[in-house]
Amino acid sequence: MEKHTYGTGLIGNCSYIAHIEKNTNISWLCMPRFDSDFLFGSMLDKNRGGEFTVLPPHDNYTSRQEYQENSNVLDTYIETAEGEAYKVTDFAPRFFNYDRYFKPSMLIRKIQPLKGEPKIKINCKPVSDYGKNTLKAIPESNHIQFSGRDQEIRLTSNCSITYIMEEQAFHLQKTIYLVLTYGSPLEAPIESTVENFLIATLKYWRNWVKSTSIPNFHQRLVVRSSLVLKIHQYEDTGGIIASSTSSLPESPGSTRNWDYRYCWMRDAYYTLNVFNHLGHFEELERYFEYLQNLPTDKRGRYQPLYAISGSSKLIEVISDLDGYRGEKPVRFGNDAYTHIQNDLYGQVLVSLLPLYADKRFVESEKSHSKPFIHNLLSKIEETMDEKDAGLWEFRNLKQEHCYTFLFHWAGSCAAIKIAERMGDTEMRDKALELKNKAIQKIEACYIPERKAYAQAIGTKHMDASTLQLITMGYFGDDIEKANNHLKALEEDLLAKNFLFYRYKHQDDFGEPETTFLICAFWYIEALACVNRLDEAMEGFETLSKYCNHLQLFSEDVDQHTGSQWGNFPQTYSHVGLLNAAYRIDKKLDKPNFIL
Repeated sequence: MEKHTYGTGLIGNCSYIAHIEKNTNISWLCMPRFDSDFLFGSMLDKNRGGEFTVLPPHDNYTSRQEYQENSNVLDTYIETAEGEAYKVTDFAPRFFNYDRYFKPSMLIRKIQPLKGEPKIKINCKPVSDYGKNTLKAIPESNHIQFSGRDQEIRLTSNCSITYIMEEQAFHLQKTIYLVLTYGSPLEAPIESTVENFLIATLKYWRNWVKSTSIPNFHQRLVVRSSLVLKIHQYEDTGGIIASSTSSLPESPGSTRNWDYRYCWMRDAYYTLNVFNHLGHFEELERYFEYLQNLPTDKRGRYQPLYAISGSSKLIEVISDLDGYRGEKPVRFGNDAYTHIQNDLYGQVLVSLLPLYADKRFVESEKSHSKPFIHNLLSKIEETMDEKDAGLWEFRNLKQEHCYTFLFHWAGSCAAIKIAERMGDTEMRDKALELKNKAIQKIEACYIPERKAYAQAIGTKHMDASTLQLITMGYFGDDIEKANNHLKALEEDLLAKNFLFYRYKHQDDFGEPETTFLICAFWYIEALACVNRLDEAMEGFETLSKYCNHLQLFSEDVDQHTGSQWGNFPQTYSHVGLLNAAYRIDKKLDKPNFIL
């Protein structure tokens, strides 16, 4: 089987995300939100997903893509067989204006001739109702209005509207601008406005990168991963999604095709941990606001995931779309919202610790959240003896997962620190008691003959999530104990080239076929923790090659072909890369002028 990688780049402005293929087609764009119906969705159905391309009238061309340095502005270069060339610059406007961020539902395409006067043809066919309807195009003086959605869709341009309507090829003799808007249209001069928006957007992203605390180790990869993570936060509410895509299969024929356009509280922990490393507290504070507004059930419990609006119902439906490469089913919504996943209470507590432990935040910024913290601790107490679906979201299996107890422990440790900052002795005493109970549960997962910790109490299955026992410091300074546990995990779950399986036993869908990329980065982190630094560095170098042409990483990797699978790009994977880079850089700890 040939190697498969996802051939798209993405742009975004913390309001929406668009995927652009190397042939200039926008193959995935949901507006006005990450979890909205798609305007363009050919990623999941070539026939019903619509199209938005800027291509030569013939197929005899080559293309390449690259990001403008330190930004989320994407350039696609097209060169014809005749040697003529042009560039399509795609970006989502984002900059600071009038004391707030300007992030409209507006996608801008700048088409610039580079060599000669190449002929191009512009196709713009947005759809609605998940591909069931093509929007009706109505030509106006300087724009095309598309009817059939709840808001006005408009394509404004300085080129011939007739050429676009009739899909007619024409010579590109000057720079052309295409502005696609959802809702409020562009009613300003197009050339100067777009150029000003582009300059301001580039300035915003480059200043954002400059304000990050970037390690010396593999800076370019770290910068790109940071930019990817940033645009997966829906700034209006603060929610952070796992991925912008839906139903990209974990492996061919697996039917493990899920909608990831939602906020997993667990994923957000890892993401916010990275933002803390990066020194970006704004994102952490926005997410804290999001958490405080989430609904709970009658018992005060949280779900594993929510919509970016905070909505609790994410009813899963199966669409009749063809699917990515014909892989079905195509799902929208995610029934995992009904699962019991009890690690999330500790996840939230650890996520929020920097707000309390970091002296850059003043007391008044978090004193009102005392009941919130008490409630999270109460939920750890209530669920300590309860079986759950675990972080891998087993649909028909409930166990007492080691990973859940690890976060009961970590959350309790965080609560102790928060209580000390607040001067709350009741909270501190309760957290200390829960910490000790969690340790007892973790130790009940220990398998003496393997000197390792199993996936859950009462089983001997190894699970990559228990790598976190090492990376989160559960073993303290006992390197030997950590290394023994790591060796058992290596024996059972390590694939070739430092790739790592989540687990190898059968689940609801059979035995997993692909490796999970964040597990591989957890493994790299663990190697660094047990002072196997040379292996960690070699592993990082090896894993960093499992990206696409723009250094974007998927959820899963096939160890046999190196193919990318699963939703893309996956915040989990980029977070894993960042945490591994920080861990290795910290271990190296040498002046940056030393080779």
